[in-house]
Amino acid sequence: MANDFRTPSAIANEAIMQLENELVLGNKVHTDYSKEFTYVGNSVDIRKPTQYLGQDDNLDITGYREDIEQATHSVTMDKTVTIPIKIGALERTLDFDRWNEDVIQPAVIKMRDRIESALAAEYAKLYHFTGTPGTLPGTFKALGAGGSIMTDGGVPNAGRFAIHGTDAALELADGLKGVYVQSKAKSAFEEAMIGRYAKFDNYESVHAPTHVVGNYGGTPLVQGASQNVTYAASKDAGTQTLVTDGWPNSRTGLLKAGDVFTIAGVEAVNPVSKQSTGRLQTFVVRSDANSNGSGVSTLTIAPAIIVDGAYQTVTAAPADNAAITVVSGAANSSHKQSMLLHPKALTLVTRPLDIPNGQGLKTATKSGNRVTISVSEFVDGNTLDKTCRLDMLFGTDAIDPRLGLRLTN
Repeated sequence: MANDFRTPSAIANEAIMQLENELVLGNKVHTDYSKEFTYVGNSVDIRKPTQYLGQDDNLDITGYREDIEQATHSVTMDKTVTIPIKIGALERTLDFDRWNEDVIQPAVIKMRDRIESALAAEYAKLYHFTGTPGTLPGTFKALGAGGSIMTDGGVPNAGRFAIHGTDAALELADGLKGVYVQSKAKSAFEEAMIGRYAKFDNYESVHAPTHVVGNYGGTPLVQGASQNVTYAASKDAGTQTLVTDGWPNSRTGLLKAGDVFTIAGVEAVNPVSKQSTGRLQTFVVRSDANSNGSGVSTLTIAPAIIVDGAYQTVTAAPADNAAITVVSGAANSSHKQSMLLHPKALTLVTRPLDIPNGQGLKTATKSGNRVTISVSEFVDGNTLDKTCRLDMLFGTDAIDPRLGLRLTN
């Protein structure tokens, strides 16, 4: 007879170990904010980095002051995953000796998929964008172009990594096959990590997101000049509205959250020097948009159009009737998105669930380096069935979208 020696504590420890070994995105993003949720509700406000203009070639600061404009970003922990497993008395007595195979491993796979999918969905908040829709990135130059945009955007080199879908990973691996990668080139292709290439640690993931482009058309233009905002007005949300026209009349699903476009004459700037990067700024649509009967659509976009000051994002406000070009792909097309990230672009937060022991319920909660899992068990006195349930509470967010980039496939 097989002995049922698995306690909730033992199951939780094993599940934590396996889950943290399975995570790809979850193992790379920022997780330090979990501790902030210990004594508060389901959301915390995270301070955004402060920027300053400074002054050059003048040591005298008489009359010169820069106010601190502190912005915050609210991170919410609102996602759960629960896996209940019922095991009958006869199974436990006669033949149930497959705890790892039948209980822990399937639960870990489900939890991994839930976390990785939630993190990947944050792609739609990233506004840095490159690549050719419909073309797989497979060269140093394709990947390096994303790195150049990130460098011009002030993203630190240290810790950069990239998540690619299976097809893009294969294309990159083929391009890497003759390259010596950290003395582990051969074995790297057999694991999630493809190798270090173009200043990125590259990983393959089935959870790389797919973006579906909106049903746009027409000849879209900016409707009205001077649609720029101040940092003070946009600092917490990091977004603004932009009134546009020239779209088809009364079009539903005109643009989808995550669609990316450029505006003629509006170039990106380096956040430190404020000099133009020589590239048009790419803007992301943050919520689905429709057009009215006159072809007008008010878009919610990021980054905010800020034309001066310490938080300047672009060289100039768009002119009236400036042309808008959607670059995320042809209307209604679908494209995998590789995610090029600094670790602090996204965050994963978890918190122990408050589950009391007693009244027939035995429970244990364990925290690893990345996640927290609760395991509880109880027996139905009528059927003698034992239920073992695994629970996790977590949240994901793009806490600093400027630190990430989408490389379209």
